[in-house]
Amino acid sequence: MFKSYLKIAFRNLWKSKGYAFINIAGLAVAFCISTFLFLTAYFALSFDNFHKDNERLYQAYFFSNEPEKAEKVGSMPFPITPALKAEFPEIEGVTRVLNGSNVVEYKGKYFDKQVLFTDPDFLKIFTFPLVKGSPETALQDLSSIIISENMAEAVFGKEDPLGKPLDVGLDGSKKQYVVTGILKDFPENSSIKFDAFIRSENAANYQNQKDQWDAYSHRVFLKLNPNTDQASFEKRLKPFSAKYFGENIASLKKKGAKPDEKGDLFAVRIEQIRKVHFDSQMSGGGSAPLALVYALMGIGFFILLIACINFINLNVARSFIRAREVGVRKSLGALKNQLFLQIWGEAGIICFMGFLSGVILAVLLLPTFNATFQGKLTLDYLLQPDKLAILLSLFILVTLLAGGYPAWQMSKFNAVEVLKGKVSLKKPGVLRNSLIVAQFTLSSLLICCTVIAIQQVDHLRKQPLGFQKEQVISIPVGKKVNGRQVLMRMRNKLEGDPNVLGITGSGVNLGVGIDRGTSRSILGFTYKEKEVTTDWLHVDYDYLKTLNIKLLAGREFSPAYPSDTLDRVIITESMARMIAEPEPVGKFFQTDTAGAKYQIIGLIPDFNLYSSKNEKKPITMHVSGSEAINYIFVRVTPQSLKGAMDKFREIWDEVAPGSEFIGSYVDENTNSWYREEEQLSQVFSLASGIAIMLSCLGLFAVALIVIEQRTKEIGVRKVLGASISNLVFVLSRDFVKLVLVAIFIASPLAWFFMQKWLDNYPYRIEINPLVFVLVGLSAIIVAVFTVSFQSIKAALMNPVNSLKSE
Repeated sequence: MFKSYLKIAFRNLWKSKGYAFINIAGLAVAFCISTFLFLTAYFALSFDNFHKDNERLYQAYFFSNEPEKAEKVGSMPFPITPALKAEFPEIEGVTRVLNGSNVVEYKGKYFDKQVLFTDPDFLKIFTFPLVKGSPETALQDLSSIIISENMAEAVFGKEDPLGKPLDVGLDGSKKQYVVTGILKDFPENSSIKFDAFIRSENAANYQNQKDQWDAYSHRVFLKLNPNTDQASFEKRLKPFSAKYFGENIASLKKKGAKPDEKGDLFAVRIEQIRKVHFDSQMSGGGSAPLALVYALMGIGFFILLIACINFINLNVARSFIRAREVGVRKSLGALKNQLFLQIWGEAGIICFMGFLSGVILAVLLLPTFNATFQGKLTLDYLLQPDKLAILLSLFILVTLLAGGYPAWQMSKFNAVEVLKGKVSLKKPGVLRNSLIVAQFTLSSLLICCTVIAIQQVDHLRKQPLGFQKEQVISIPVGKKVNGRQVLMRMRNKLEGDPNVLGITGSGVNLGVGIDRGTSRSILGFTYKEKEVTTDWLHVDYDYLKTLNIKLLAGREFSPAYPSDTLDRVIITESMARMIAEPEPVGKFFQTDTAGAKYQIIGLIPDFNLYSSKNEKKPITMHVSGSEAINYIFVRVTPQSLKGAMDKFREIWDEVAPGSEFIGSYVDENTNSWYREEEQLSQVFSLASGIAIMLSCLGLFAVALIVIEQRTKEIGVRKVLGASISNLVFVLSRDFVKLVLVAIFIASPLAWFFMQKWLDNYPYRIEINPLVFVLVGLSAIIVAVFTVSFQSIKAALMNPVNSLKSE
């Protein structure tokens, strides 16, 4: 019986090749894209879940209920870690993690590696297994270093690294460490990425800041005992916050701040590590927003749903064509469940072929998908048991949904009525029309979201940054050379060059360059009983000139004033507002009572140092004779821009021997600030394109079958004198009505969702109603074009052929 059903199924599919192709192609594309989107979302949601007892792992942060809005700061002072460990027995382990990178030297060879600073509890808290060495002793000594497997291979080759000495740092900061452990490489879904770890006490600023509670420089992670929950522990932290951060609380009271729902003005709180990855305030904004992850899942579901709707619509429409077959089989004794299994079996074969084609497409398109969306998916990742289970679940779901309902409806046909030619489903048009509306609603929704996302990205790009980004080249110095010396040599080399308009250096890049490096120094202090928080930016001479930032008052840094490298600063307008000084030039402030007294020598407009997606933050610029220059900026004339990169590459080999030249253009670097938004618009563009394609494919097939059923009606109309244009209008109007209904449903939904998304941006567009009008017109035109092809073909037919059997 099964063999017979299989033969009949293949014969029916071969007989209706066009119908089968449309279904298989639609399902293949839907399976392929949905697989990519679901697995990408799954990967993002799995960040840091590989740690054992991850539900007990937390990152500490400061909560501050400012009068304007509540803020979270994940950067901590050095003394908080030992204080937490000493005062809270419910903490199983606590550790600091300071970001960093450094030069590692072994036997005269240099390697740029990400060497982080941490504490011995790190190995107790996180699941980064040691391949060699003991977790209890690997970080006990200040001269110990533990390295990753990848670094061990790169530095030592086939040698056994344990016990070997490594020099870390440059010149005066160089120190020798002994390898005491080898860590397994971190997985791709880890928020903490590293090449090596050394003790926190080795950090450059540790000795100066180890007792300072207002110098925030690193993250703090902790692991709670199994019987301690987050809420109860945060209650226990209230007196701790009052004890060590009383000044912060008093300052907020003076500002007029009100306690939040938990009764806190300022507090130390904790957040689960698996949630930190999606918290832009805690993670620094480097991760994809959670909304984007859910959008990926939603889009994958929409595309799969549209393909299923196509399948259901076609099967239901074809039920009229196959009605006599079902009637004959019933009259010959076929049972309802036998008919159901046969028809469902045909649907299963189509689903399987679509599924198989989708998997093949996914394998072939995997490199392209990863390159487009910076994905981390691999074939091994797709073939893991849990991922295969997801794919199998999708297949079963689609088979049940798309094949089961039409099979159930067809098996219910009354044999007598069918053979009399009176076959009908109960309100068949209601289901078909509802599904078509659902298809075009989803498609229109995605298109509207795509257009608005693209407009927002374009708006961000056009947002004034506060400095001139064009014609500026950014050159990362790297860790193998002294940035200050390299800057001085480049100045000497380029002195007198008419094509060079300015050259300077800084500790921070503008945008994200080829080295992907980024760092931030935030300084907090009290000024006239006001709490002040500012970006503390290290720059070199000619910074304002090179970036074309205009002075509003005062002067720029100059070598003619030796004190500029000691205690002089230039501030932005928002910093002046924060300290409530309308004319700040000449004013003094101290960052701590024992430190230097800084004098403000210049005032400049606000500018975006880290992102144009956020409001411009207060910035304080200073020049230092000891702090590192990490980036060199060179402004050139427009006519020399084309050959400037090659020219600087040649100069770089002379001024920085041994250091790789990886220069980039600042305007390209700042474009990386919008990477998440561009990815979102790309995902929406891809999804809306596929959704409208699948919707049109389904509409085309349904129109084909509906027009086939109305062949005699068309013949009668032609005999009675209907023109071709009249016939096309009659056949198309019902479908156009459905598309109009879909647009009226999709437009307010798109407005609501995108309004919520745009609320995250201080610089945002206002949604133009014209977007919905244009999208609606486009959808109608596409639908009319799709249906008209078959309508015109039917209208041109000779009515004699359709009426001769009557």
